[in-house]
Amino acid sequence: MEGGLGGEAAAGAPLPLAKWRRDFSRAFQYYLDRSTPHPVGRWLGTLSLALVYSVRVYFVQGFYIVSYGLGIYLLNLLIGFLSPMVDPELEVSDEPSLPMRGSDEFKPFIRRLPEFKFWYSITKAFCVAFVMTFFSVFDIPVFWPILVCYWIILFVLTMKRQIVHMIKYKYVPFDIGKQRYGGKKNPRSSSLSKD
Repeated sequence: MEGGLGGEAAAGAPLPLAKWRRDFSRAFQYYLDRSTPHPVGRWLGTLSLALVYSVRVYFVQGFYIVSYGLGIYLLNLLIGFLSPMVDPELEVSDEPSLPMRGSDEFKPFIRRLPEFKFWYSITKAFCVAFVMTFFSVFDIPVFWPILVCYWIILFVLTMKRQIVHMIKYKYVPFDIGKQRYGGKKNPRSSSLSKD
């Protein structure tokens, strides 16, 4: 009989932790879902987090390896954000692909990394990097100008390749310069404006 009670107590011990984790996960997802239709607010929050991280690294005068790793990760995310879901150079798919000629059917640009996941990954990366600045084990002494030069060279070469790819396959991953169509006009409002 005692073995049965001990088994229940042992099985019941992790329940409060599991319940708290489940409740926290639901609350976090709720607020994440509520932030979805507000991209400007989300990006301003991430920008302020990046500013706090930059100020922390500046005043501590260290953690350059963490910042370099963060920069490489952000560059990787940017490439995913600017790339089409199906790369016409690498894959042949039945999915919608980019039109190559004027006579091809228009297919919308679908990103490999959607905007929300792009934002979420960047925000999470800044949070992790910020937390890492509180542990001296990650403060490896390096000559930081070399890291900055490496990152700039990597950024320029990667963006050059991405821009050449955009020109070759004729796609623009942004809404800038794309034609916009107005909605239907209300017949009453147009007849009133004539009077």
